[in-house]
Amino acid sequence: MSAPESAPPTPAVRPAHYSPRLYNADLAPRGSSAPWRTWDLFCWWMSAWHSLGSYTFAIGLLVLGLTGWQVVAAVFGGLLVLLVGCNLMGVAGQRAGVPFPVFARLSFGVHGANVPALLRAVVAVAWYGIQTYLASLAVVTLALKLFPGAAGLAEAQFLGMSGLGWICFGVLWVVQLAVLNRGMEAVRKLSDVAGPVLWIAIAALALWVLGRAGWSIDWNYRQGPALDGPHTVGAIVSGAFLTVAFLSGPMLNFADFSRNSPDARSIRRGNSLGLLVNGTAFALVSVVIALASAKLHGVAVTDPVELVKDIDSVTLLLVATVAIAGSAVGINIILNFVSPAYDFANTAPSRISFRTGGTITAVVSLLVMPWKLYSSPVAVNYFIGGVGALIGPLFGIMVVDYYLVRRGHVDVDALYSADPAGRYHYRRGVNPNAVGALVAAGALTLLVAFWPALSGLAAYSWLVGCIAGGALYLLIEKVHPQNREETP
Repeated sequence: MSAPESAPPTPAVRPAHYSPRLYNADLAPRGSSAPWRTWDLFCWWMSAWHSLGSYTFAIGLLVLGLTGWQVVAAVFGGLLVLLVGCNLMGVAGQRAGVPFPVFARLSFGVHGANVPALLRAVVAVAWYGIQTYLASLAVVTLALKLFPGAAGLAEAQFLGMSGLGWICFGVLWVVQLAVLNRGMEAVRKLSDVAGPVLWIAIAALALWVLGRAGWSIDWNYRQGPALDGPHTVGAIVSGAFLTVAFLSGPMLNFADFSRNSPDARSIRRGNSLGLLVNGTAFALVSVVIALASAKLHGVAVTDPVELVKDIDSVTLLLVATVAIAGSAVGINIILNFVSPAYDFANTAPSRISFRTGGTITAVVSLLVMPWKLYSSPVAVNYFIGGVGALIGPLFGIMVVDYYLVRRGHVDVDALYSADPAGRYHYRRGVNPNAVGALVAAGALTLLVAFWPALSGLAAYSWLVGCIAGGALYLLIEKVHPQNREETP
């Protein structure tokens, strides 16, 4: 079987000094091909940001007591922080030319890298299933509109989901797996098309809702009591760091995509246009839709599917449903499918390819029954949220290690070496400094995120984790250095 398109043009035979326990064609260093240029990353961010989840998240900031324009300001502030973080991680990944789990070997060791990789995979797999389920609800709405006779299928229940729900979920599940099985080049082409098309769809939805609202909205609408000056500033800053936490996962594994870019300039430009400019514009359009829906229904509608149900035209309903389902598929593949596919491949490269890792992701996402997971706020908050809270420490450790400890120097060949004397073997393949910093900073972050006495700091859990993880790692490295890197 030929290698998937995600594999760079590397020799058919594994280099002799690369361990089969650490190498396969999908995890190989980037070859001469680097197709992910500014336009591709711009479209990637459009596909990543345009979703039901992003809309719901942005509108959810209204509960902090913010007005519409203050929500946009909060999102913009968060996107500025994300821009810096994605540039740092993206440029590092591009220079090394390796995917995230291989890049993590730099900090955590050739075997210890499975810790950050699997933590990221757990969050991605859970959200992959949830996003697929949410998209299937939109398809169910369309199916009932087109085929009223299918109402019986919508009533029969099996394992917590209707027969019609299973059919719609299954179709989306298969479509996404088919795209990923065609490799990273298929993912790039999908985002190049999906991003711009979904922008048109969300703009059309905004115009439709605005028209129904008489082309006027109240920018001072808020859900909650008015805040004074200091509390307003605090709420905006909280909203900004909640935005960072919302996209902290893809920021962590951004090397999976940026490694395929030709240079750092393409990454910075793609991030500026796609993340900052496009992300702010999408937040603005989302707020417009929410404020228009508030005028129509008395309260801002947080679920676009509920708005779509009001569409009388079957043609418009079809377009809206395809856009909503398409956005979920796009964001799922980009944010929640590619990462665990690489992460699972990293655990046993000789047996698990990128394609096999994608299949594992799809199967596990089905086994966790995401419709039940999503219906339980406790499960989402404590399981997914708890693991997700560790993303901040991971990011801090890896960025500090690359930029401050190693000064940007990477021995790529050593990332694939199982030699005990190798630079990234540390102690039995694990860097105790990175693991120790992760455990300590992770415990602190979990306390901030979940301990009621610190609830006022919960919105800053990513920031606390990032600073604590990076600072602890740097301190431990100064006291008990494990770094064997020769700085240039």
